[in-house]
Amino acid sequence: MTRITTHVLDTSAGHPAVGVSVKLEMQAGTAWKEVATGTTDPDGRVENLTDGKENPGGTYRLRFAVSDYFAARKIPAFYPVVEVTFTVNQGEHYHVPLLLSPFGYSTYRGG
Repeated sequence: MTRITTHVLDTSAGHPAVGVSVKLEMQAGTAWKEVATGTTDPDGRVENLTDGKENPGGTYRLRFAVSDYFAARKIPAFYPVVEVTFTVNQGEHYHVPLLLSPFGYSTYRGG
């Protein structure tokens, strides 16, 4: 089964980013189709955005609403949204961490 998970860490504060809204979308031609949404838990994780459903391979993206996260902390931030686009092969697990600060971010494929 294809699983897509994420973990958001606020590197500027040194702790998980709690309460970040995350949207998973799949590319459908020139448009994007919403697959799932979630919010990071107290550990900064969204464990399974695919809800146990089998998703086909293709191009997906995670959209992180980071401006709301920083605004709630009264911290000015440069990026209102972080989008991470990646390729999925059916049946694999994809863990996509986001290391976040008010003026930058980094991501990679985790295990």
